[in-house]
Amino acid sequence: MDRLHRKNISLLTAGEIELYLRTGEPTAEEIAQLCADGRKSVQEIVRRFLQHRKKLQQEEDCLHNMSGMERTLQEQGYAPVAGVDEAGRGPLAGPVVAAAVILGAESEPFWRKIRDSKQLSPQKREELFEALMSGGSSISVGVVQAETVDRINIHNASLEAMRIAVQKLQPEPVFVLSDGYSIPGLVIPQRAVKKGDSCCISIAAASIIAKVTRDRLMRDYEDLYPGYGFAQNKGYPTAEHREALKMMGPAPIHRRSFKLI
Repeated sequence: MDRLHRKNISLLTAGEIELYLRTGEPTAEEIAQLCADGRKSVQEIVRRFLQHRKKLQQEEDCLHNMSGMERTLQEQGYAPVAGVDEAGRGPLAGPVVAAAVILGAESEPFWRKIRDSKQLSPQKREELFEALMSGGSSISVGVVQAETVDRINIHNASLEAMRIAVQKLQPEPVFVLSDGYSIPGLVIPQRAVKKGDSCCISIAAASIIAKVTRDRLMRDYEDLYPGYGFAQNKGYPTAEHREALKMMGPAPIHRRSFKLI
C-alpha cells in the first residue's frame, strides 16, 4: 500500500481493503476511516474484521488466564509442570482413561483453542488432539479396565489411571496439577485444582487427550461387541444402550458394579 492510500484507506476498493485487513496491520485511524465509509460492502468487511479481532483477543485473554498456574509455578522454579485429567467416570462400560500433559515450552497458536473437552465439539477435540500430539508436548496415558473399576470402585480407578499416566510421563514432571483430586502414590509435589479442566490449560489439554483416547477405544469395542452402540454412546447410559442391555445382557467390558439396567 502506498503512502496516499495509507493516509486515506477509503480510496481503496472493497477487495483491496479486505486483503489489507487480512494481511496487514491497520492503524486505529484507518479503522476509524473504514467505519465511516458509506459503502455497504466495506461495512460488512469491517464488521467481520472487528469480530475476528475481538475473538482473537478473547482467546488471548483466555490463554493468559488459563496458563496462570503453570506460569506462576515456573516462576517459582517448578519446570516442567504436568496437567492431569481423566475421562470415563460415568459410563456403564469401558475403561477409565487418564492423560498427563506437559505443554511445550513455547506457546503454539492452537493453545488459544484449548478448553475443557466437554466444551468442545467432537471435531474440535480431534483437531486439538492431533495438534497436541504433534506440537512438541510430552504426553502419556493411563488406562484402567472395567474389571478393575469393579474391584476398587470408579473413584479409586480414576485416581489410579491418573497415577499411571503421571508415572509414564517423560520427562518426569517436577510438579503436577490434577483435576479435582490429589493423586495417591506420587512423590512429586502436586496440587488438586477444583474444576481444573476449565481454568488450567495443561489440565484442559489432558482432558482432551483422555477424552479422545477413550472415545477411540470405545469405537474399537463396537467391532468386538456389536449391538450396544459403543461407537455412538461411548458406554454412557443412553436409552438405546439400556435397551441393548435388556435384550443382550452385559458384554465383558460392562462394569458389573454399576446399575446396568
